[in-house]
Amino acid sequence: MAAYILRRLLLIIPTLIGILTINFIIIQAAPGGPVEQTIAQLQGLDTSATARVSGSQNDLSTQTVTNGSSESSYRGARGIDPELIKEIEEMYGFDKPAHERFWQMLKNYAMFDFGESLFSDKTVVALIIEKLPVSISLGLWATLITYIVSIPLGIRKAVRDGTPFDIWTSTAIIIGYSIPSFLFAILLIVIFAGGTWLDWFPLRGLTSPDFDDMTLWQQIKDYFWHITLPVTALVIGGFATMTMLTKNSFLDEINKQYVLTARAKGLSENQVLYGHVFRNAMLIIIAGMPAALISIFFTGSMLIEVIFSLDGIGLLGYEAVIKRDYPVIFGTLFIFTLIGLLLKLISDITYVMVDPRIDFESRES
Repeated sequence: MAAYILRRLLLIIPTLIGILTINFIIIQAAPGGPVEQTIAQLQGLDTSATARVSGSQNDLSTQTVTNGSSESSYRGARGIDPELIKEIEEMYGFDKPAHERFWQMLKNYAMFDFGESLFSDKTVVALIIEKLPVSISLGLWATLITYIVSIPLGIRKAVRDGTPFDIWTSTAIIIGYSIPSFLFAILLIVIFAGGTWLDWFPLRGLTSPDFDDMTLWQQIKDYFWHITLPVTALVIGGFATMTMLTKNSFLDEINKQYVLTARAKGLSENQVLYGHVFRNAMLIIIAGMPAALISIFFTGSMLIEVIFSLDGIGLLGYEAVIKRDYPVIFGTLFIFTLIGLLLKLISDITYVMVDPRIDFESRES
């Protein structure tokens, strides 16, 4: 097993490089990079852009001149002094060829140096640490509640397959699954957050403004008070998927020959279900855990963060793409991909812990 883990860890390196290479090519080819955005701001006399480039608006008036003969590869650069464009390129690191920038990025990432954001004057790591508590709060509770409710419910549905209980719970699950999480979030706001009927829960933020002045018990209540609606909105989609996955997995195992043999030996239904079926049926559930964690932590919560005014990782990534904040885009991509690959490895190790009959090392050989 140790050799298998070592090989998987070594494979992470070319996987990361491949993913970064593909995304670097795609993003570099897309129009509207930071240089073009700054040029557009300068054309509109945006004072913040002026401050970033030359320090004052007076400098802009001396450097931005009408020069119809100048040509530039940047869209909207007509009429701007080529020297100013070079200054902007140097500020963002675009004075070097793309392959040199990519190679420098790989060297920095190998040392876990992800650079600074182009627009917020903070390091990428500082931004992620700043936003991470919100996404972890949403993802952790949503995943925990989803598994705690879905697995027992899925097992119960499998045992009582075809009964009225199975039919009406399946109906409720399908209805919940058909409602997008962001739409369900709006519905929760309308009903419970002062939209039309009740005003039981806050509309924005993870804590109250006076959170630091509260006692410990008050802080705990305030935290759960704020997080109830966002987590509920996140759970609704994953809850349906996980429940049906658990049910189908258990149904598939219940109908196998070894279950009939166990029952013929006189074992109780709980002994058959949890002593034999559970171990095999849970493998497919375990396999989906890394993907569930990554999707809920870093992608699935973006719209929820926007709707409930929660400043988390999802919103950070979205704003970085819109602004073409390359250090944030590639830094978060590298970190989240690395986490995903490590979680996948942990999932394979968990496979072996749940069922020792599985041997990835012998399968690869």
